[in-house]
Amino acid sequence: MNNSSNCEKPIRSIVKSISWRIVGTIDTIIISWIITGKVTLALAIGSIELITKMLLYFFHERIWNIIKWGKQ
Repeated sequence: MNNSSNCEKPIRSIVKSISWRIVGTIDTIIISWIITGKVTLALAIGSIELITKMLLYFFHERIWNIIKWGKQ
């Protein structure tokens, strides 16, 4: 079996990070808007969260890609 099929290329992790963060950021903006009642503050919170969590997710994915546990 080819082990390369079990490893993701960094570009795949980047695209997954972006798509997931879009979903997550929309959620954060909506929750922030509900809590604060302010659209501008909700957008500011969502913007910061978008960048920080995308970076965290990318590195999280790359670390899990190295871990052999649960792979066949």
